[in-house]
Amino acid sequence: MSDMGETHKSNTPAYSPGLEGVIAGESALCQVDEGEHGLRYRGYAVSDLAEQATFEEVAYLLLFGKLPISKELEDFSTQLRTQWPLAGPVEAFIGVVPPDAHPMEILRTGISLLGMTDPDAAPNSHEANLRKSVRLMAQIPIIITNAYRLAHAKRQVQPRQDLGFAQNLLYLLTDRAGDEKAQAMARVLDVSLILYAEHEFNASTFAARVAASTMTDLHGAITAAVAALKGPLHGGANEAVADMLLEIKTRERAEKWVLDALAQKRRVMGFGHRVLHHGDARSQIIQRHAEALGRVCGETRWYDIAAIVDRVMREQKGLYPNLDFYTAVAYLLMGIPRDLYTPVFVCSRITGWCAHVIEQQDHNRLIRPRALYTGPPPRSYVPLDQRT
Repeated sequence: MSDMGETHKSNTPAYSPGLEGVIAGESALCQVDEGEHGLRYRGYAVSDLAEQATFEEVAYLLLFGKLPISKELEDFSTQLRTQWPLAGPVEAFIGVVPPDAHPMEILRTGISLLGMTDPDAAPNSHEANLRKSVRLMAQIPIIITNAYRLAHAKRQVQPRQDLGFAQNLLYLLTDRAGDEKAQAMARVLDVSLILYAEHEFNASTFAARVAASTMTDLHGAITAAVAALKGPLHGGANEAVADMLLEIKTRERAEKWVLDALAQKRRVMGFGHRVLHHGDARSQIIQRHAEALGRVCGETRWYDIAAIVDRVMREQKGLYPNLDFYTAVAYLLMGIPRDLYTPVFVCSRITGWCAHVIEQQDHNRLIRPRALYTGPPPRSYVPLDQRT
């Protein structure tokens, strides 16, 4: 067989379904491998960032290219707080969406509307894109939680000036803030946001880069990313894991449930990865935090069920959990509404998406791949009155 860079004897370029293994571009943002650290953001091991940094620091790193000093981080956090308010048309849109609208559909349209009302809507300069990125990071949690609360007849709450990003996100999602459990939950949520922030050329990021390569506006490229993430083959895995854990219900049922699922050839959610075939280092990080959070909350059932499912899947299939698997345990403990798990992912990945859009447009070349033609051979046109 030909190598990826060679051609077949017919001079047809080598083809990889789904572009698996194909190098589609260059990026200085993220290095994905299956070593001890598994993932690096701009050279920093994600394991170090998850244990020592805050999500705001990681967001700054991705967007601005370096870890901030104290004054830069303070200014960045202040910028986020000043950008919370939504423009009038976006608020009006949230007020009229159908009550059964999918949260990702609301978010997709809301981001598009933000693009029409952003003060930097037209320019695609590096600095303008940075300003738009900070606004999106601040406003996306507001769109998500305002729409959810309105649809479920819950009182509206505003972010608090005394809380950091993860603490505010937890507060907006669950009304929890301040007590010991809330502090532990916010710390684990912060870790999950760091772990989800960036992962190279996944489907939604690549969609954003393809759109950005046409020199469309940043909000348009991010809208494309949200549309890609909404697809069930990309987003929604941690929500599906949570549904599975709730279906299993008890520790005693866990092993038989998995064995039955495998016997019936049903998919067990939260295992395997398109790139990481021998385990995801991020999963090990969030697993430790989910286990500790269960002890703080006095509820270890979900972690215990997950650990049994994990063990059986390794024994029976040789498969390892991905990041979504134990994240679902943590989000169940936090009480985050399950249909908001993927929008919460967006609250994190928006930093990676925007960094990719900026990187693409700073060194742009239109992304225009070729297709392997599989249609009929050349045919002659037959006039309409001669066709049989």
